[in-house]
Amino acid sequence: MHYFPILCLISAISVPLLNGCESISREQGSTPSDPVPTVMRAAQLDANVKRTPGATPKTATGSAASEKVVEAEPTIWDRMRSRFRLDLDSSNPRVQSQLNWYSSNQRYMDRTAQRAKRYLPYILNELEARDMPGELALLPLVESAYDPFAYSHGRASGLWQFIPSTGRAFGMGQNWWYDGRRDIVASTQGALSYLKQLADRFDGDYKLALASYNAGGARVARAVRRNQRQGRPTDFSSLQLPRETRHYVPKLIALARIIQNPEAHGIELPEIANKPYFEVVDIGGQMDLAQAADMAGVEVNEIYRLNPGFNRWATAPNGPHRLLIPAHASEQFRAALENMPPEERVSWRNYTVESGDTLIGLARQFNTTPDVIRNNNKLRGHTIRKGQTLLIPVAGKSGNFYALSEQKRRQSRQAASGGSNQSRIDYRVTSGDTLWDIASAHDVSVQKLAKWNSMAPGDPIKPGDQLAIWSSSANAGKTLGDKRDNMVRRVGYTVRSGDSLRQIANRFNVGVSDITQWNDLNMQDYLQPGQQLKLFVDIRNTH
Repeated sequence: MHYFPILCLISAISVPLLNGCESISREQGSTPSDPVPTVMRAAQLDANVKRTPGATPKTATGSAASEKVVEAEPTIWDRMRSRFRLDLDSSNPRVQSQLNWYSSNQRYMDRTAQRAKRYLPYILNELEARDMPGELALLPLVESAYDPFAYSHGRASGLWQFIPSTGRAFGMGQNWWYDGRRDIVASTQGALSYLKQLADRFDGDYKLALASYNAGGARVARAVRRNQRQGRPTDFSSLQLPRETRHYVPKLIALARIIQNPEAHGIELPEIANKPYFEVVDIGGQMDLAQAADMAGVEVNEIYRLNPGFNRWATAPNGPHRLLIPAHASEQFRAALENMPPEERVSWRNYTVESGDTLIGLARQFNTTPDVIRNNNKLRGHTIRKGQTLLIPVAGKSGNFYALSEQKRRQSRQAASGGSNQSRIDYRVTSGDTLWDIASAHDVSVQKLAKWNSMAPGDPIKPGDQLAIWSSSANAGKTLGDKRDNMVRRVGYTVRSGDSLRQIANRFNVGVSDITQWNDLNMQDYLQPGQQLKLFVDIRNTH
C-alpha cells in the first residue's frame, strides 16, 4: 500500500508536484513476500519458421526441391520483448523468490491472461508511441492483475491503482456516474505520463521510477540522498526503502524475465492477438450501456469490461462521450449509432410529482442524480411541487441486466463476504452516520465493515447508502442509537514535538492502524509538529 506523504496537496501536474507529493496507492496480492498478480499463459512459442503450404519435401531418390520458409508473425510477447530496456539480470534474491512463485502458478497466470487480452495491445501501442520500456506493460499485472475493477483498502482503483487525489491530478475525473481511474484510456495515459515524469526525475532510471510509483518520489529521493551522503551506491537494490517497495520492483523484474524466456521457467505464454482489441467511438452524448451492447451485438458485460469507468447503467451525462467497442463489432455499432436520434439513446419516463417527493428521493428511486433531473427539466432550484410532470432518464433494462455496474458489483460482494456462522444485517445510512459509528454499534471493526462493502475505511458514506454487516455477536441487531452512549467522538489532535503514532495511539486508546487509515498516512511517514490529525475516540478511555 502506498500513500502520498503527509500534508501533501495536489493541485496541478508539475515538476514541483512530483518533487514533494507523488505516490499512488494500490492493492497487493499475497505471494512470497507479497508477489502479486501477474502474467499469463497459453501456447509456448514454437519455432520461428514454418513450412509454407505446398512446400516440396525430399524425394525418395534423395533429390529435393528447395523448401521455402517464412518467419512467423511476431507475437504480442515478441513485440513486448523487443522493447525491454531494464536490467533483468538482477542478483537480488527477491527476484528469485518472485520467479519461484510465478513459475509454480501457471493457472493463476492463465486467469490473468484472460483479462489482459482486452487491454495489453492498447497499452503496448501507447508505450511504443511514447518510446517507453516494454516492461511497463507488466505493471498492471503487479498492481491489479489486469482487473480494471480492482479496488484496494487504500482507496486505489483501476488497472493502474490510482488513489483519488493522484487520479484527479492526472486528469481522471471522478463523480457519481464516472471514475476515470478505471477508464482504460484515461488511466493509461495518466499512468504513463506519471511514470515518464518520475523517470526523468531520476535521470531515466525506470527501476527508481517504479519504486517511486509505489512509495512516492519524495521518499525515493530521500533514500538516494542518504546513500550519496554515505558514499553508497544509489541503484534500486542498494536503497533503504519500505518493505513493500523492496518487493514491488522485483515482482515486475521477475515477470519480465518470464516473458523473456518462458521455457526456462516452465511457463506457457498465452496467445493474445497482436492487434487492437477495441476501437474508440465518439457517441456524442449519454447512452444506456445495455442499448450500446445491443447495437454492437455483444454482451453488456463486455461493454462494462471495456468501459469500466462508467459506474451506472449509462455513460456519464457530462462525458466523456465515448465508448470502447470490440474491434469486430465497431462497424455494426457505428452504423446503428448513425441511425439513432440522440434522444433515443436512453429511455425516458414521465413522472408526476406526488406529495412528499424530493429531487434527491426521485434521483435515488430512478438511479440518477438530482442534477440530471434538474437539467433535463430546466429547474432553477431544488423545489418541485405536487402534480408537476418531470422527464427522467431511466435504465432500459432491469437492474440485474447491469451486473457489472458499481452498485451490482458491490451487492454481489456483500452477499459473498460473510462467514457460514454469521448473520447479515442490511443497514441504511442516516444523516450523521460514520463508518466508525456504525462499526462500533455492531461490534465489528471499521476495516471489516469496509471490506464487506467493497470500500476503503476512509471512503465517504451518505444518507441512503445500504451497508451489509455480518456478525455473530449478540449486539449485531442493535441500532446505532442503542450504542451512542459509548461517546465515540471525532476529535482533532495537533502533533507535538516528539510525538509518534504509537504514543498518540496509546494516549487515545486506539490502534496505530486506525490513525493511519483515518488520516491517509503510511506507517513510515514522519509526523511534523503542528500537523493536524483526526481521531475517533471514546472520550472516557483516553489517557
